[in-house]
Amino acid sequence: MNEDQNTAHDKASGAELTTEENAPGSVSSSADDEPIVMPLTEGMEPCDKAQSAAAEGAAQKSSSKPKRKIPLGILIAICALPAASTVLFYILRLNQEVMAWFSVSISAPIRRFMAMLTSVFPFSIVELLITAGIIWLIIHIIKTIIATVHSGRKLRVLSKRLLVVAVLALYFWSGFCWLWNSGYHAPGFGERNGFHREGVAVEELLATAAFFAEKANELAPLVSRDAEGSFDENRSALFSDSTGIYHNIAAEFPCLGGKLYRPKPMLFSWVMSRTGYTGMYFALTGEANINNMMPGAGLPATLAHEHAHHLGVFAEDEASFIGILACVKSDDVVFAYSGYLAGLNYLLRAMSVAIARADSELLFDLSGEIRSAQSEILDSLVFEVRRDRWDSYEFWQSQRTVNTGITIIDSALTAVTETVSDAVDAVYDSFLKSQNQELGLQSYGACVDLLVEYFAPIIP
Repeated sequence: MNEDQNTAHDKASGAELTTEENAPGSVSSSADDEPIVMPLTEGMEPCDKAQSAAAEGAAQKSSSKPKRKIPLGILIAICALPAASTVLFYILRLNQEVMAWFSVSISAPIRRFMAMLTSVFPFSIVELLITAGIIWLIIHIIKTIIATVHSGRKLRVLSKRLLVVAVLALYFWSGFCWLWNSGYHAPGFGERNGFHREGVAVEELLATAAFFAEKANELAPLVSRDAEGSFDENRSALFSDSTGIYHNIAAEFPCLGGKLYRPKPMLFSWVMSRTGYTGMYFALTGEANINNMMPGAGLPATLAHEHAHHLGVFAEDEASFIGILACVKSDDVVFAYSGYLAGLNYLLRAMSVAIARADSELLFDLSGEIRSAQSEILDSLVFEVRRDRWDSYEFWQSQRTVNTGITIIDSALTAVTETVSDAVDAVYDSFLKSQNQELGLQSYGACVDLLVEYFAPIIP
């Protein structure tokens, strides 16, 4: 039928033509207005029909193709590996020789390698990982709730999604145990270097405290200060300079030699401030992470403390002692002052503990002697030292409370802050005790034994 005939036929039948009338699958009308549905392939060119057939065949093939599943054996291995690794650690941790070998020969090189890798980033990788982990966990929990509610097999869906979290947590804990906790079960720095730690005589404690006060008084006026007399050294420079302060002490203790990397100031320093912490060393990334909100006078000693962890000093009391010793032995006046100030604070607190203990045992003459010596030391401190001690006290007190100006809100938020801080302390205390650190959080103050043992014999 030619074009004119087609036109005449359409007009006679009364059909209405549209621009898409001859499209595949369109509907046309006959002279009797009875709809006729054309097959999808009717009116197609041979090429179009071939393409359509190919698409339909591919769709059928795709829908009939089974999804690939991870073999059961591999799934079991993925789940069992971290569990077996953790169990093995808890068995072998009872053997100090094995732990010492692993800590020195395996853990330390890995931590140094990770420190080298992460040092190229100016920000804290562990802080980024923690943030990403928290976000992922929140999303995972929400998805788990939704999937469980809409599933016909609620228990199965819930157990699978919880298993994912459990396996990831086991991988983290297993790695942390082998790279860091292994050091807690090996001989410590003091034991390896001949420190006896048999207790502190009162006379030696008082003499060491007086010595540290004298040194702090000498160095305090030599550091940069603002108009109010507060410590005002460049914080960024302190982070960079801290990598060289172990040079002198490494000559005396070769085990403290090794390359150090610039510590990372934490973006969420306010969280550490609220919980009362100044720094954190993370073995899995080899990073020393620092609370950059803390008062400046204590910053150099804190940097040195975290460096001690990187150099294989695991116990907190020993890391505090080594950090102080590295500072006072260094050629940097600022670090030396911070070290003497940190040591003085430890020693003064130890004197307060000794006074309370003597009073409880009715040794009033002894408590009076210690109290008199403590008062004499405090009275001897120069203005700069007093100012730095006050700035530190004022800062940490401010982190224990919230002040918005609304009493009810302030009380509630302060209570929450104290609860969170206490909970964090309890968790960390339990962790330290579980890793063969019997004193728990009190080990931070136990460095006094080491300070007195080291310095008392050399005090003029």
